[in-house]
Amino acid sequence: MTVWILFLTAIFIFLALDLGVFNKNPHIISSKEASSWTLLWVTLSFLFSGIIFLLYKHEYIANPTELKPQQAVIKYITGYLIELSLSIDNIFVIAIIFSSFKIPQKYQHRVLFWGILGAIFFRGLMIFLGVALINKFSWMTYIFGGFLIFTAMKMLFTKEEDDFDPKESKVYKIVGKLFPIKSEINGQKFFIRENGINYVTPLFIALIVIELMDVLFALDSVPAILAITSDPFLVFSSNIFAILGLRSMYFFLANMLEKFSYLEYSLIAILTFVGIKMLVVHYFKFPEWVSLSFIALSLLTGVIISLKKNKANQN
Repeated sequence: MTVWILFLTAIFIFLALDLGVFNKNPHIISSKEASSWTLLWVTLSFLFSGIIFLLYKHEYIANPTELKPQQAVIKYITGYLIELSLSIDNIFVIAIIFSSFKIPQKYQHRVLFWGILGAIFFRGLMIFLGVALINKFSWMTYIFGGFLIFTAMKMLFTKEEDDFDPKESKVYKIVGKLFPIKSEINGQKFFIRENGINYVTPLFIALIVIELMDVLFALDSVPAILAITSDPFLVFSSNIFAILGLRSMYFFLANMLEKFSYLEYSLIAILTFVGIKMLVVHYFKFPEWVSLSFIALSLLTGVIISLKKNKANQN
């Protein structure tokens, strides 16, 4: 419990510094600034594996039946890479949402910041429920595994993101029934009051839609990481670090997504692999290094092929 409290406290302190100090004034996030923040979060995420090692080393010494520290580190890194890779599709959708609601670049960081707070809560809830279900009903691994393979096949044969229109979504229509919507941007405000009437701004609508889409993406990502480990702290911490790095990664990759078009096939391969892993978990367990190697190799292959194809097209 102490570890959980310290971890969550550290995360919320940094988020408070982020909005109250580093990004107090709304501004356009440059590629240089975004790359610096992306590098920082990736570095912190991998450095945290050292803390994972120390924590689980202490647990293993106290109880040798617990997870070995080196196994915990591999599971954490594998889970982090899965969450990071699945976040790429999320970036595509975020870009569409901002474009649809015409959110100026200098206000996009504020929307993503508050979106992260909601994501932390909902991911935590879904992880808790997922771990509880797997621990109580072992057959749930078949449900999760089959769902991941279904999602991979759906990604392979459909292109739903091309047809996605946030303004036609149910959440937009529901919010519109509850509150009158102001079509104009009013600074970085989510709510405004005019002539005694409370309005919601496009920033608030974008926030709600992004939050909903994150929950939908979590339906894929949470079962995927549960295929690696059902340890709540490893699942939650790897999820949170991936989410925290998502904002800076969005500003870094938003204008370059088309250059990495083949990464989608990497995601399909990863989802299929972890789905199969869950389906056979009661009969065969893949070594930790196999999962980590497959996921890292899939991502690397997708990046290399994408870059080579872009270079060939330019020539």
